[in-house]
Amino acid sequence: MIITYVVVGVVAFILFYAVGTYNRLIRLRQHVRESWSAIDTELKRRYDMIPNLVETVKGYAVHEREALQAVIEARARAVASTGSAEEQARDENALVGALRQLFAVVEAYPDLKANESFLRLQGELTVTEDRIQAARRFYNANVRDLNTRIEVFPSNLIASMFGFRQETFFEIDDAERAVPQVRFGSA
Repeated sequence: MIITYVVVGVVAFILFYAVGTYNRLIRLRQHVRESWSAIDTELKRRYDMIPNLVETVKGYAVHEREALQAVIEARARAVASTGSAEEQARDENALVGALRQLFAVVEAYPDLKANESFLRLQGELTVTEDRIQAARRFYNANVRDLNTRIEVFPSNLIASMFGFRQETFFEIDDAERAVPQVRFGSA
């Protein structure tokens, strides 16, 4: 009789552990999805600001079509990107590079650097970039937690049994890690 209780107790413990681990994996996966949504929201905010920024610059920098066109094309690719975090990060890196090129062009136009509309857009873009970075850190922390849970024993047994897969971090290129030095001083 005692052996039966011990066996039932062990089976019940394993069952409760499996259910608890499965539910924890579901919660972690939902956190990853929610945090990706926060990144997506901030990226859309940036996408919406870029056409206004380009139009403002166009009025002053009529001879800089190449830089403006690069921003427009990079924005279009980034908006259309709906793949994995890795694929979207590649398109976002191209957009950030094009924006840096545009801000470098702006240095040659003192009137534009003093334009109230441009300064407001530039300030909003800076705030949005900060918010994207915060959302990216939150997303990557959730991905780390999920991936760790999927890899460690014995939860990796439950994860593989139910088809949980590791998520990809949303990372930026090393070249993009340097903060751009854009100064809007008086001419």
